[in-house]
Amino acid sequence: MTIQQRLDERYGRTPHQGRRTAWIVGVVIAAVVVAWFAWSTMSQAAGSVDVDDLGFEVHDEHEVSVRFQITSADAQPVACALEALDEQFGSVGWRIVEYPPADGVTQSHTETIPTVAQATTGIVKSCWVP
Repeated sequence: MTIQQRLDERYGRTPHQGRRTAWIVGVVIAAVVVAWFAWSTMSQAAGSVDVDDLGFEVHDEHEVSVRFQITSADAQPVACALEALDEQFGSVGWRIVEYPPADGVTQSHTETIPTVAQATTGIVKSCWVP
């Protein structure tokens, strides 16, 4: 018997104990990774807002209106950035609108954007939970 084997026997270190410890550490790390992934997925879904542009109407060179639909997971307030664009896709007007929490999941809105020049389109740039 070698000195290392005698020391391992004296202090209770066996090859099986090392494997068991490695398995326990691996299971704990896997559990932490799965828990983090689940939490990350749920937190992103709770704060997400989907928006669909339904159309726009150019009234004159100073105004365009945008029709859109907002879908959010919870009854939370929502804010949206609206933008009016010209022929070269340059911004000629914008507006931030805020909506209080709604009873339903989906809300439809029509908003007017003031412009500094003739717009050719109006869009919803983005929506978020403030």
